[in-house]
Parts: sequence; C-alpha cells; structure tokens
Amino acid sequence: MEFRPCIDIHNGQVKQIVGSSLKDHKNCAKENFVATKDAAFYAQLYRENGIKGGHIILLNSMSSSYYDATRAQALKALAAYPNGLQIGGGVTVDNAQSYLEAGASHVIVTSYVFREGRIDMENLEKLCTAVGKEHLVLDLSCRMRDGQYYIVTDRWQTFTNEVVGKDTLNFLGNYCDEFLIHAVDVEGMKQGIEKNLVELLGEWSSTQDSTAITYAGGVHSYEDIDLLKRLGKERLNVTIGSALDIFGGPLSFNKVITKCDFGH
Repeated sequence: MEFRPCIDIHNGQVKQIVGSSLKDHKNCAKENFVATKDAAFYAQLYRENGIKGGHIILLNSMSSSYYDATRAQALKALAAYPNGLQIGGGVTVDNAQSYLEAGASHVIVTSYVFREGRIDMENLEKLCTAVGKEHLVLDLSCRMRDGQYYIVTDRWQTFTNEVVGKDTLNFLGNYCDEFLIHAVDVEGMKQGIEKNLVELLGEWSSTQDSTAITYAGGVHSYEDIDLLKRLGKERLNVTIGSALDIFGGPLSFNKVITKCDFGH
C-alpha cells in the first residue's frame, strides 16, 4: 500500500475541507484547515520525500471567480514536482493535454465522463485517445444511496446512475491507468474509513493487476491505516488529508509514509 498525498485547492488556497459541504454557490465549504503555505510548498515536500502519484484537485468550478487563482496554484505545484503529481477538477479533452505538458503525470476526470447520470462513452473515448490510457485516472468518488455506492459528480453534489461495483470497475479499467475513489460521506470527517466500500474495492483489486486504486476518506488514526490494509487486502493505496500534521491533524507525515510501506 502506497501513501498518495494530496493538494486540495479552493478559492486560491490549499485547504482541507469536509467534502460533502462543498458548494459552488458563494464558493463555500466547511474548512478543516487553511494553509499559510502555497501549493508549490507541498509539491516540493512530496518531491523531497520521493512520494509520487499524489493528486492536485481544483475545487472551484470553471465558472467561479476564484477559478483562475486556484488554477494558478495548481500550475505552480506541477512546476515544482514535474511528473510527480496528478491533477483533477474541470479536466476535459480541451485542457487535458495542457496539464500533462505543465508537468502532470496523469489527469483525473469525473464530470466530463459522467454526464446526465451515465457514462458518456464519446467523451471517455475522446479523452482516452487524446492523452492515452496510461495518463488517465477516473475519479469514481461515491456516496451511499439505497444500500449501494453511486458515483457522484459536480464537486460530489450530483448523483449519477452508475454504481461502484465489479462490472463498472471491470469496464472502466479498460480506459484508465488508475481509479481515485473518495468515500464522500466520510471525507474530511476524521471519523474512520468507509469499511464496506474498502472491502468492495479490495476484493475487486485482488482479482486483477492492471488498474491501481487510491482510496480517500475518513482516515484519522494509525489504526485506520492498519484496517485499510487488512480490509483492502493490501491492494489499495491511500490518501490522507485533514488528519496529517502538515494539515493541522494528529498524524505524523513521516510516520504515515513509513506505515504505508512506501519505499520500505
């Protein structure tokens, strides 16, 4: 299990937020942490520690008055760690290549591919052709409804009709290099992982070798990391945000790296 770091940018600042609180209206969100350092600082920190595969997420919509400031921060982070970070948030076939040229290893996509409640195959195929499967991460961040996990879009506010399960993972794995999956209902809550989702992802991942999965949401203790390893059959990578000391939390950044066995 690898530790995959994050740089979440909202209103032009690096932040940790409660995922389900994010709203486009008035650019608001419930904040757990607002950094005094810029995005490039965190990118350089990850670079110095040799941690690859982390993600930058632009949390403002493209229509937001803060979008340009948020995007500028993201580009600074990419420049500070070329080919070390992935980027998502408003990625389309029109701008995906520009992010790769700016230093991203992968682009992360949700709303461009999941539209009007379904998989938009035309957009998925166009994007895969434009950047290559090896540079594409599909964000299958999800929320529970009626006993199943449904992919959500538009800053995690809109439910699609697509269920995160074996069939969906098998199909979409043909088009991407990795999945990024936030358990939105526990994201930023620091109250523990979404156990049922972790078990589902670990079971699927244990049956194949080609598509990596990074899980995010709720990790707030070293015991959570151990539980994630066990329930995920040591097949899932993990993102930890609000709980890290670099974002004002109780978990040591250096200890998390070691505990996740990255580079050890």
